Amino acid sequence: MTEPQKKKASFDRLTDEALAELRSEIGNEIIGPPGHLTEATRDGIRHFAMGIGDENPLWLDENYASKSHFGGLTAPPFILLAMNKTAWGARGLRGIHSMFSGSYFEWKRPIKLGDRITSKTILKDIEIKSSQFAGRAIKQIREATFRDAAGEVVAIARPYSFRIERDTASAKGKYDKLVLGTYTPEQYASITADYDKEVRRGDTPRYWEDVTIGEDMPHVVKGPLTITDIIVFLLGFGGQWLRAHGDAARWYGRHPKGGILNKFGAFEPPETVHWDDELARRVGVPAAYDYGPQRMAWLGHLMTNWMGDHGFLRSMDAQVRRFNLVGDTTWCRGKIVDKREEDGHKIVVCEIWCEDQRGDITAKGIAKVELPSKPAK
Repeated sequence: MTEPQKKKASFDRLTDEALAELRSEIGNEIIGPPGHLTEATRDGIRHFAMGIGDENPLWLDENYASKSHFGGLTAPPFILLAMNKTAWGARGLRGIHSMFSGSYFEWKRPIKLGDRITSKTILKDIEIKSSQFAGRAIKQIREATFRDAAGEVVAIARPYSFRIERDTASAKGKYDKLVLGTYTPEQYASITADYDKEVRRGDTPRYWEDVTIGEDMPHVVKGPLTITDIIVFLLGFGGQWLRAHGDAARWYGRHPKGGILNKFGAFEPPETVHWDDELARRVGVPAAYDYGPQRMAWLGHLMTNWMGDHGFLRSMDAQVRRFNLVGDTTWCRGKIVDKREEDGHKIVVCEIWCEDQRGDITAKGIAKVELPSKPAK
């Protein structure tokens, strides 16, 4: 390894001074740019839905949606991800890598065509953790509140990220022996055939009384993950740090630790780990990997398929457990674990998870759905 390469591989360390500075911000609003979307437009809904591979006609087909009980287009619940740029990417601890690791989401109502959404994010708390991946890690917890044009709360989210030293994670090499996904033509054909088996409940009501505890939910497949999949997701999501040309140059001038020098001597955002294998390896991951929020939205796709047009996704609490590398295939699965009444609402509780081709669980959580009750005879 040459001397310039050694210098290139050196990143900032996590210091007590930086940690104390971050602690002083607990309870404060995190100020940042507006969301990638500020309004649920036809194009915005379509780009987000296609970015997560969700072809539900409630989001995409105006004729179909106009005949639904909504009377028009609605948006995938996780379009919230595109409506905030401060909640999903951590702030503070300059030069310390951030990895989105999970979130609690709660919706008060569906998001409909034309909704103009604003949000406010605060730093909720920080916790010091120990990890096999990178030694000392900082769990950075935020809270985002989403409001409509009338000021009414549409949804809340409590996302968190782990902040880790890049060099420490790379040196530990926890995932160095992870075998990257490769497929024979027959295996690839089997996976793509799973897309045609996707079951969408649609306009047929799924009644609460008909749900059985212990039953499995029809799965949703995503993959094999490609860089193109990530690009298409970004068209709808917008990313957290993506800037170009003069806007980027000025931002890196103000925040030099917010960028990473590439092999040409130009700054790239930390998000480059999602499409650049070399940078991913420099932060301890064997290849480029997906966005954690991307998998949250995939699990949302699983839920809206199952509940149908007459259900309402009330909440989801999910954790990102392992990396989902480019080349990996993910099956989103679920099982009914409880059904009950809460304040007069018919609620079904679902255990949900993402499972890759290795059989590893890469994300898991709990979702609550409100379903209609059978009409009285």
